[in-house]
Order: sequence, then C-alpha cells, then structure tokens
Amino acid sequence: MFSKEKIEEYKKIALQELNRFSDIRFTGQVIFGIIVILIFWSGARAVQSNFNLQKQIIKLKQQNNQVQIQNNNIELQNQYYSSKQYKELSARQNFGLGYTGETELIVPDSVAARYTLNLNNQSTLKPTKNLYKESRVQKNFISWINFFFHRS
Repeated sequence: MFSKEKIEEYKKIALQELNRFSDIRFTGQVIFGIIVILIFWSGARAVQSNFNLQKQIIKLKQQNNQVQIQNNNIELQNQYYSSKQYKELSARQNFGLGYTGETELIVPDSVAARYTLNLNNQSTLKPTKNLYKESRVQKNFISWINFFFHRS
C-alpha cells in the first residue's frame, strides 16, 4: 500500500511540523489561540445558560400570574358568596323563602308555553335590516378581496 519512500517523506514532513514548536513565537501563538477558543467557548456556554435561565424565569412568572388570577377569582367568589344578595337568592331558590307580604304565583306549563317564542321555527322571525352601512372604501376593499379569492 504505502511504499517506504512515502513513509519516509511523511516522517520528514511530521518532523518539520514538530520542529516549528521549538520556535517560541509559534508556540506562543498556538497557546494564545487555544486560550481564545476556550474563553469564547466558556462565554458561549454562559450565554446559553443565561438564556435557559431566562426562559425558566418567564415560565415561572407566567405560572405565578396565573395562580394570582385564580386566587383573585376565588376571592371574588368568596366575597359574592358572603354577600347579602347571594344569601337572599340562595334562600329563595333552595328553601322557597321570601319577604313577608310577597306572594308566589304558580303558572301551569300550558299557559306559560303560549306566551313564549319558539326559537326552532326561524320562519316566524323577520329578518332585521342591517343598520351598519359600509363606506365606499370598505365596499371597494371587500370587492378586491372577493376578486382575488375568486368569491362571487
């Protein structure tokens, strides 16, 4: 594969390169280059770790805000449940209580159904006019959008 001549030639080239390290200027440049690379590498790692820590801080702040909102909602619910209005409504709904002098009217379902609107039958509802008028610029813009997206 390799002849002895080639091997000798490679040995000679390797010895010449190793002899370059005997020169203090070349050795100093190599050491300086290694130090620069190490400083750059540690700086890049510090930036990466700061970025990851910043992401964690943002995530934790968002979670903290979410928990604060939930706490505020619970506090508002507690205030509502302790209010006079809720107590009165709860007493009316759950216990059938009311103020003195109030009378309760019980209406049969058949009577109540006569006075309700049937929402399933859409034909009985009259369409309302559009009270919002578009300007010429809006009509022109919509026309162009319809043209570009092949709408009719």
